[in-house]
Amino acid sequence: MTQQTHIPPVWFRLPPGFHDIGSGDAASLDSFAEALGSPAAQRELSRLMDDLEELRGNDVVHTALGFHPEEPVGVATSLFALTIRRIEQPNPRLAVARTALAIAHSPLWTSSVRRFVDLPSALPCGLVAGVISVPGVEHHQFQARLATVHPDGSHLLVLDLTSACTQHAEAYTDILEAVAHTLQFTDPDPKVPKAAGASRILEVLL
Repeated sequence: MTQQTHIPPVWFRLPPGFHDIGSGDAASLDSFAEALGSPAAQRELSRLMDDLEELRGNDVVHTALGFHPEEPVGVATSLFALTIRRIEQPNPRLAVARTALAIAHSPLWTSSVRRFVDLPSALPCGLVAGVISVPGVEHHQFQARLATVHPDGSHLLVLDLTSACTQHAEAYTDILEAVAHTLQFTDPDPKVPKAAGASRILEVLL
């Protein structure tokens, strides 16, 4: 759920393997890096928190890190982000279409797929997913971006899933689309059990 008071409430569910991370987690991550005894890990985690703070300055209201085991050994990592922006466009379908086109026309894409998504809410929704080339980053990244609107008609929602594990592009795209299908704008029944445990990257468990 989103928690800032200046934005409308939104509930959604991430699959197993994703862990919410916010600015309040900086101290815990610093302690973790210190326990590892690795200056490199400390630098990487510090840079991660700085980057997350920069995202929050651009209307990002929720972030989560994904960790999924890979066979035979290894971990696939990803970053989920939810952005909510106020819009003045009175036509929500036009707002989503324009946003999806702007995403699709980004010069960062080296290849991408683009399509509309049918949500249970019947709200307009556009998805762009593929491989991007980020300036200053040697390897390509995978990214899926999905745009929809809040039922109040005044807020645009953009869901992002980014990973260096481009070999899992299809699975990550399915994950983001599945998360979008869990979007709710009223408090869901608290008695409904939530998914728990761990999952491999090729398992979309919602």
